[in-house]
Amino acid sequence: MKDIVFCSNNCFVLYSAAVQAKNSENKESVPSLPQSPMKERPPKAFHQYSNNISTLDVHCLPQLQEKVSPPSSPPIMFPPAFEAAKVEAKPDELKVTVKLKPRLKAIHSSLDDCRPPSKKWKGMKWKKWSIQIVIPKGSFKPPCEEEIDEFLKKLGTTLKPDPVPKDYRKCCFCHEEGDGLTDGPARLLNLDLDLWVHLNCALWSTEVYETQAGALINVELALRRGLQMKCMFCHKMGATSGCHRLRCTNIYHFTCAIKAQCMFFKDKTMLCPMHKPKGTHEQELSYFAVFRRVYVQRDEVRQIASIVQRGERDHTFRVGSLIFHAVGQLLPQQMQAFHSSKALFPVGYEASRLYWSMRYANRRCRYLCSIEEKDGLPLFVIKVVEQGHEDLILTDTTPK
Repeated sequence: MKDIVFCSNNCFVLYSAAVQAKNSENKESVPSLPQSPMKERPPKAFHQYSNNISTLDVHCLPQLQEKVSPPSSPPIMFPPAFEAAKVEAKPDELKVTVKLKPRLKAIHSSLDDCRPPSKKWKGMKWKKWSIQIVIPKGSFKPPCEEEIDEFLKKLGTTLKPDPVPKDYRKCCFCHEEGDGLTDGPARLLNLDLDLWVHLNCALWSTEVYETQAGALINVELALRRGLQMKCMFCHKMGATSGCHRLRCTNIYHFTCAIKAQCMFFKDKTMLCPMHKPKGTHEQELSYFAVFRRVYVQRDEVRQIASIVQRGERDHTFRVGSLIFHAVGQLLPQQMQAFHSSKALFPVGYEASRLYWSMRYANRRCRYLCSIEEKDGLPLFVIKVVEQGHEDLILTDTTPK
């Protein structure tokens, strides 16, 4: 017979066939009630749940054979968060820990205490690098650029290009050498043979005015007057910028006028510190840079004639990238063959020009041009002088 299980208050009781036989014997000893005349129904097995188990008398339970059941998957248990932190990984499992950035623990909570202590690699695989800068007490004077250059030159750790040759050209007005600042005297312009003037020194002279094409007129006239005028600031000759206040005789160099804090206006006028208005003026000019094309109007024929009169190779005449070395000469019997309707070809003419190289796209070289005589006709010679290559000589009977 099959076993029947009764459950009551979480207690399980197993009834087997032997237990049922024992109970039947106990029931026979008790006087039975008279049987009812009704026909007995066949007994049926019912699964009943009963809370009253006091009348049950269980002496022993038979040993039942264990039935082999198919393996079932174990239930998945989810431990609380704080217990999960205590679980350690098994040795056969792969555990990868990536530490992106150390984080300072500002608040110590109970969860932080439950975490396992991590290995400390400080001193074994990495170390903190710290630097301390000690500034001595007292006045510390940083080294200037010249001292740094000398120190680096002694160490031999730097490579510097060749120094640029000093510009010995001197302005005829302010007597300063070389090109000036863009927001100051500006670049040097050629006035005459070995005569140079700063652009703003000539532009801000009282007599000088500028044409629409950018030519400066009366620069020579201003230079003659400046040779007799003394600057109120530096007390040197060459001052040409005067105060435009009526009956004011104060006159300055352009650079000295800036140092004396004179006021310049957009209509090319200037007022000395004694007559300038107080405060700012809407027509005041505070920026003197000139980026437009400006040149000094001059008589080039007379200038070339002065080169011939003063002698060759004593002066340098330069126009842009073209440098004249010798003008040359023509004899009366050569006049018919050594000229054209537009130009003369004097024998002995020599000039050089810095122009783009024929070998390299981003490099310049020197072209030495000269005129010689061959069979009573002019011979034009161009000598290409380029560093790292032999001189290349090109000749032809025409300048083209």
